[in-house]
Amino acid sequence: MAGGCGAGGGLPAELDGEADVFCEALRLLRIEPSAVSLGAGQEGGEAPCSRNVLRKRRRWERVLAARRRKRTQERERSRARRAENPGTAIRNGGRALASLAKERLLQARDSGPRLCIDLGMAAHMTEKETSRLASQIRRLYGANRRAEKPFWLYLTEFAEGSLIYRECLRMNDGFCNYLMDTTQESYLDLFPLDAVVYLTPDSENVLEDIDANKVYILGGLVDESIHKKLTLQRAQEQALQTARLPIREYMVKSTSSRNYHSETLAINQVFDVLSTYYTTRSWPAALTAGVSAGKGYVLPDAVK
Repeated sequence: MAGGCGAGGGLPAELDGEADVFCEALRLLRIEPSAVSLGAGQEGGEAPCSRNVLRKRRRWERVLAARRRKRTQERERSRARRAENPGTAIRNGGRALASLAKERLLQARDSGPRLCIDLGMAAHMTEKETSRLASQIRRLYGANRRAEKPFWLYLTEFAEGSLIYRECLRMNDGFCNYLMDTTQESYLDLFPLDAVVYLTPDSENVLEDIDANKVYILGGLVDESIHKKLTLQRAQEQALQTARLPIREYMVKSTSSRNYHSETLAINQVFDVLSTYYTTRSWPAALTAGVSAGKGYVLPDAVK
């Protein structure tokens, strides 16, 4: 027997092939393998094992049995996954998808379009709102990574050690590996002013199309923040072009007992609109993707 586990006959059928593991377990439990009979019983006048040794042996047998059950269950789950996806190599397929997503993102970095999240208004948010913003950034990045035609993303005025910085690291696994640009600089220092379009629901201008040569700015404020026209004022002070999503042009107010209507969306919802439009060139499809029913707006054909 490999490992020299001592005398006492062969292993029982259920432990066949696991003698080395059993011996190692005994050593970890500080039991000399020679003190334990590995046979099915005590024959030939051998001294019986102590109760403590037998108890530990039975416990280890239960561990081995549990491991065997776990391996069997894993094999069954693996077979079930393969049956659901016949002819597909799951691991290789996952790598291929990740490689394709990376290729698309890097292409967007070179040729646009570009989307920037302005984090220069962090002082206007509570700690709870900042945490929700970090969660929205995670969802936005995930949607962009899956997009057929992604944007290249920027986080500007993203100061190391700030609350939003800490929350992004805490809440987003692998955040440091996100394929996007993060900087403490302002977008004003990165892009020509005539290339910047600040998206704000308070703008009088309607966003009609997405231009790959433009940089679209989203204000880093969560939708719970009540700061009327803050993003519009910020853009006007910086002499920037502004635009709003064409919600009023393509949607109507739904009849609701709450009588609540809002064009203010979370940044990941705005991105869903932009991303869907950039892929489909259809504003109705795009607005359906990003404007939830809770905002009180629906497409005209959805009104009953």
